[in-house]
Amino acid sequence: MIPAATSPVTALPALDVVIVNWNGGALVQACVASLARAAAGLDLRVVVVDNASTDGSAEALEAFAHAGLRPSPPPSAGGGRMTLRVVRNAENLGFARACNIGAAAGAADTVLFLNPDTRVDGPALLTARAALLADPRTGIVGARQIADDGTVERSCARAPTSASLLGQALALDRLGLVPTHFMTEWDHAEDRAVDQVMGAFLMIRRPLLAMLGGFDERFFVYYEDVDLCRRAREAGFAVRHVAGAVIGHAGQGTTRQARAHRLSYILHARVQYAAKHHGRATALALLAASFLAEVPLRLAQAGARRAPGEAAEILRGAALLARATPALLAGILRGH
Repeated sequence: MIPAATSPVTALPALDVVIVNWNGGALVQACVASLARAAAGLDLRVVVVDNASTDGSAEALEAFAHAGLRPSPPPSAGGGRMTLRVVRNAENLGFARACNIGAAAGAADTVLFLNPDTRVDGPALLTARAALLADPRTGIVGARQIADDGTVERSCARAPTSASLLGQALALDRLGLVPTHFMTEWDHAEDRAVDQVMGAFLMIRRPLLAMLGGFDERFFVYYEDVDLCRRAREAGFAVRHVAGAVIGHAGQGTTRQARAHRLSYILHARVQYAAKHHGRATALALLAASFLAEVPLRLAQAGARRAPGEAAEILRGAALLARATPALLAGILRGH
């Protein structure tokens, strides 16, 4: 359960930041350090929820917290402060559930869900927060994300339909027969209302988060942000891209090390999303297309690139999905 805002009176606007860490290594430490530098003008309350990391990153973050991490360089004349708390889960509870745990640990009127492979620069936090609160009809905002090579990531997406989900599984989006999920045709250079912003930087009003019941914890990882943005729009709130809030994003920072699991999680979550929002028939068709079309297409592409290691990971991912299929089918048939 996500509590409603009960933030105490403070001279600085408060912002809760929730980061879910799983073996984030140096990336998550750099992310937290960037937040410390970007705390000017804010009472920044950072909660890192660690999903049973084994790489020492949780211990390193706890050392930061115990040392009383301070912004460096010092914040502007407007002041600013940051606190850091680490919540350690005994097992990997998944991204959505960990996000909800982190949000429940805070009380600010705005909550930012931030990936550990991001870096926040300059006034991005203040800019995004101001845009979120400027209009009471805005419920969620996202930021402009810059990749390591300096290019702007296409981080805003269209709400999936039955046709687009099935078409993308069949690679019809590459032929222009169905739209791509992400808005690749738009340069993300101006503010606008969109269907979805990527969960790598997703800022939401706490009362709306509480009303929606947080992220749907049935999504272990992936599509939980698609689902949350959809439910926010269905509740009458706008989702907006804020071009002036700029962050760095390494992309897939903590999942590159587990490519087979990443593929199985994406395919699994996509079927779950289809079952929830588009019905049993679409979900079953999408599951069949995953095995009969998407996996073979991925294998063919890996073969064309002469990448046997990639092909092996695809096969492992398909095997993981097959192992999870009985439970997934049971959920679909129950209407879950």
